[in-house]
Amino acid sequence: MSVLLEFSIFPTDQGESLSASVSEVIRLIDESGLPYQLTPMGTIVETDDFATALALVERSNALLESMGCQRIYGSIKFDIRKDKSDRMAGKIASVRARIGDVST
Repeated sequence: MSVLLEFSIFPTDQGESLSASVSEVIRLIDESGLPYQLTPMGTIVETDDFATALALVERSNALLESMGCQRIYGSIKFDIRKDKSDRMAGKIASVRARIGDVST
């Protein structure tokens, strides 16, 4: 099973620059040991089950709360497929096989 999670989460009450808060969330994701890809607008994570994906979102929210954030915005997308694994890399490889190298 493969659960692709794309999410962004950040405080809306901590000023204009959010890199300090977002960096701590990325550190949490990195320390989870899950494969992930950072993008300018969010982060993509692959897990083996839905509960792990939801737990990561919950831990990210709890982290921001522990940093004193009173208002948090989040956006979440899931792509769940039971018959495949390693899809984060596989989806890109599939496109490259059809059109050649692409920017990632």
